Amino acid sequence: MLGGCVLKNAFIKNEGPSMGAWQMLPGQNVSRILARAGFTWVMVDCEHGNMDDAAMHEAVPAIASCGVSPIVRIPDMQGWMIKRALDAGAHGILVPLLRSAEEARRIVSAAKFPPQGQRGLGSPFSMERFSPIPTMTEYLQQANESLLTMVQIETQEALDAVEEIAAVPGIDVLFIGPFDLGNNIGYPILGGIIQPELEQAIDKTLEATNRAGKKCGILATSGEQAKQYADRGFHMISVAVDATLLQASLDVSLSAARGQPAPKAGGRY
Repeated sequence: MLGGCVLKNAFIKNEGPSMGAWQMLPGQNVSRILARAGFTWVMVDCEHGNMDDAAMHEAVPAIASCGVSPIVRIPDMQGWMIKRALDAGAHGILVPLLRSAEEARRIVSAAKFPPQGQRGLGSPFSMERFSPIPTMTEYLQQANESLLTMVQIETQEALDAVEEIAAVPGIDVLFIGPFDLGNNIGYPILGGIIQPELEQAIDKTLEATNRAGKKCGILATSGEQAKQYADRGFHMISVAVDATLLQASLDVSLSAARGQPAPKAGGRY
C-alpha cells in the first residue's frame, strides 16, 4: 500500500473513529492550520466550498505534507473531476448526491486503474503526496488498494438503495450528508433539530454499511455531536468546518467585547 495514507491505515487498524476537518476556504495556510490541528484527514470541499481546481491542487499537497490524508469532495460525479482530484494526489475522493448503485459502480470505474476501472495514468504530481514517494510504477500498482472511494448518502433514492450501494465492490465509505438527506426525505434539519425520521435514516445507513463490511462517515456540527456519533459507532466523523469555525469565533469575540452573552453554539444552523 502507498505510504502515508493515514486515513486508510486508520481504517485498517480499526482503532476507533477517524476525526477530520472540512476546508471550504482557499489557501495553503488554511490547509496547514487544519492539518496540524491533530486530525486524521482534511476534506477539500470543491462542491460547496470556495475551492476551484487551482485551490484544490494547492490544498492537497499542503495537507499531505503535514502527514494528514487529503480527501477531495468533487462538485459532481463526472469522471474527469475524479481524475483531477486523484491526479493532484488526493488520498481519496468523496462524491456527493449519489442516487443508485449503478452510479456507484461508475464512480468506482473512474477512480480505479485497469483492470478494475478506466482511470488513466499520467500525472507527475500524484506520487509526491505519499511517503516514501513511490515511483510511477509503484503508484500504478498500489493506487487501487490504497486510495479511498467514498459516496454520500443524502438523497431518498440512495437511502432506498443503501444496501445495494454498500455492497458495490470498490466503494470504501458511505458518508452521510445529514442536511441534504433530511431535506430529501422530507424532514429537514431546522434550528439544529434532527427529527426522529432522519435519525432512523442515519441508523439505517450505518447498519447497512456495517453489514457490508464498509466504513460509515458523517458530518457533525460540533465537537459534542461528533462525540455522540463516535459513541454510535461511526468510523469517520467531520468535527469542524473552517468557515463556520471562523464565524463562530468572531461571534464569540464580538459578543464579549460588547459585554453581551456568548451566542449559542451552532446558532447559525
